[in-house]
Amino acid sequence: MDNQLNNKKIAILTTNGFEQVELTSPREALQSAGAQVHIVSPQSDRVQGWNHYDKADIFEVDVPLSQANAGNYDALLLPGGVANPDQLRVDQQAVQFIRAFADAGKPIAAICHGPWTLIEAGIVKGRQVTSYQSIKTDLQNAGAHWVDQEVVIDNNLITSRNPGDLSAFNRAIVDGFAAGRKRELQMA
Repeated sequence: MDNQLNNKKIAILTTNGFEQVELTSPREALQSAGAQVHIVSPQSDRVQGWNHYDKADIFEVDVPLSQANAGNYDALLLPGGVANPDQLRVDQQAVQFIRAFADAGKPIAAICHGPWTLIEAGIVKGRQVTSYQSIKTDLQNAGAHWVDQEVVIDNNLITSRNPGDLSAFNRAIVDGFAAGRKRELQMA
């Protein structure tokens, strides 16, 4: 990828239990396009990745969530896994961090179970999204229009289904994050 993300700062909001490839593959694509990428987490030092049901690698936290400011970033990435977004969606500081991106009209990308946090942040109502199949009903109940596609782009909101879609997701987030703000994301 070219350097279309030079001078862009991207936050990856995650905690223990994220699907490792849903962090590492997009992070690599963003960095290859020139972005500065920070892992932001409620954990102050390290987070544990997972390969589906098995523990994987440990990653250093670049910025503890308690010290993070959405105003310092151009876009937000939300990896999936089951445990990660389930923990983040009940963390009010994490939800407020996500809402700050939406309020500012900054791009937000979520994959797999990551859209669970978008529901809690109140930004899926009336939006077209995709996700891992098991949270389809949750998204629909929150007012989203769920579709079964590898990537869905609805203005500044980019969603994807699972690790099998990472190639398309990575292209979409690089392009979407390069484009920047289009309009404010709707809040419920």
